[in-house]
Amino acid sequence: MKTKDILAEKGNQVIKVKETLLLKDVVAMFIASRVGSVIVVNDHDEVIGIIAPNDVIKAIHHHPEYLTTITVSEAMTRDIIVATPEDNIDELLAIMTESRIRHLPVIDRGELVGLVSIGDLVKAKSTVHDVEIRHLTDYIEGRYPG
Repeated sequence: MKTKDILAEKGNQVIKVKETLLLKDVVAMFIASRVGSVIVVNDHDEVIGIIAPNDVIKAIHHHPEYLTTITVSEAMTRDIIVATPEDNIDELLAIMTESRIRHLPVIDRGELVGLVSIGDLVKAKSTVHDVEIRHLTDYIEGRYPG
């Protein structure tokens, strides 16, 4: 299964923010939208980073006195790892585990086309295994049509 298959099922809606947004407003977005990260874009709608709750916690820990004035730019992760629609989910799971990240923006020909989470990948992998088990069980029990 590939990234594009996951996006076909879950959709490609991605919440994007500007780097000038205040962290407190991003926290409100996390809660209201029930998401674990948002993509940071510049004025030309180009991806320049990602921000997750861990980034917010680190920023507040380092500068608690600026709690209400810290911007996304000061807390976001700039060096992001991205996926493509053709990436295999096993490869992405390995990358996410090794890099200790939970979200990957999906970029196709320089454009943001979606976002996948580790939960999306685990769910897709589980679905693939369920189908394989069902087919093997049918084959062993003689119900396989082939």
